[in-house]
Amino acid sequence: MENKMGTMPMPKLMITMSLPIMISMLVQALYNIVDSMFVARLSQDALAAVSLCYPVQTIMIAIACGTGVGFNTLLSRCLGERNTDKANQVVLHGLMIALVNWLLFVVLGFLLARPFLMLFSGQENVIEMGVVYMQICTTLSFGVFMQITYERILQASGQPVYNMIMQGIGALVNIVLDPIFIFGYFGIPAMGVAGAALATVLGQIIAMLLGIWIVQKKTRSIQIHIRSFSLDFSILKQIYKIGFPAILMQSIMSFMTVFMNQILVPFSLLAVNVFSIYYKLQQFVFMAVLGMTNALVPILAYNYGARSYTRIQQAIRTSLGLSIVIMAVGTLIFQIFPSQLLLLFDANVSMMEIGIPALRIISFSFVFAGISMVLGSVFQALGHPNTSLWITLLRQLVVLVPLTYVFASIFGLNICWLSFVITEILCAFLSLVALRYVDQKTIQPLKTFEV
Repeated sequence: MENKMGTMPMPKLMITMSLPIMISMLVQALYNIVDSMFVARLSQDALAAVSLCYPVQTIMIAIACGTGVGFNTLLSRCLGERNTDKANQVVLHGLMIALVNWLLFVVLGFLLARPFLMLFSGQENVIEMGVVYMQICTTLSFGVFMQITYERILQASGQPVYNMIMQGIGALVNIVLDPIFIFGYFGIPAMGVAGAALATVLGQIIAMLLGIWIVQKKTRSIQIHIRSFSLDFSILKQIYKIGFPAILMQSIMSFMTVFMNQILVPFSLLAVNVFSIYYKLQQFVFMAVLGMTNALVPILAYNYGARSYTRIQQAIRTSLGLSIVIMAVGTLIFQIFPSQLLLLFDANVSMMEIGIPALRIISFSFVFAGISMVLGSVFQALGHPNTSLWITLLRQLVVLVPLTYVFASIFGLNICWLSFVITEILCAFLSLVALRYVDQKTIQPLKTFEV
């Protein structure tokens, strides 16, 4: 049966592939919020302990998702080339990488949990709760690594709707088990932060098991036979050629947040809070474009493998058009309803004075950010991951942070938000220049393969 990534009309394909991923991301964001709400009911120390562990969790997800980009791209390319044998070997190597990553974090969790937490807190109570939480999350992290691997298998085979089902059921398990394990209901003893960690990993494990079943039963293009595994370093090299830059890109955000907070702290903690609120709000706009770029990578990789010049061009144009529309709508919402958005976080008058101009100014960067995000995925899918990495570094660190510091030092808080707009305009321009190079080097030669 013909893979729909090679036949379905591109706008329809982009929407049908993107929508389940967008919903999955939304669900993920929502149940993280629910986690924090339940833990906060225990105590502020408990919330602090879990919050201190959050960077470790984000690093695990960055490694899993970044590796998944390389794995997904190579697998999609093999399926497009109809190289079934190599596709099956790629799947087995992806599963092996997931298990190795799990074992690595088991070791790191037991050896480094306490030293890591002591860098941020001197309170023994907070450290003890953090150690328990982190060690449970790392010891049982095979769930998240395997879950994300199976999600990428389903994306590459053109069945992302199952990702939504996996994420949804995993999230539901987590949300249901959170109060039961944390506070102790139905005869189960109250476990506090340990219960929160256990609820999280069990949700991931359930999602993983569901993914295994779906791939075995519903994905005919992939056959997983462990006995046929043969270690091939060339496959590992191909996965990490694309995956390693993606890992770095997904890790950059945490570093950028640290630097931005250091710039904003001298003004006030309110400025830091406004920046934090902005990031929570913008996720619901950026999530739509991120969902689309996650779908774009396997679509482009498949059609690159199939040597389909026309469909690659259609995919790029369609995704750019959709991203501009999505980001323009997001800009309008931030321009018209900034106070209403801030009130979702119980903003007072002082926060409104800082937050309203911040949201309005930064939102002018959205359309340009969408262009860079889409083209970054184009570069990844077509074998130019370093180009994507450099643009991401410029967007989130190299240009943004120094520019914010200069603007804040010279012009003050309200003007410093312009650094986001200037940075995104510059990086969108550089992305379009890079696209011309990739087009000439990688896309145009495919014309010779079309009738």
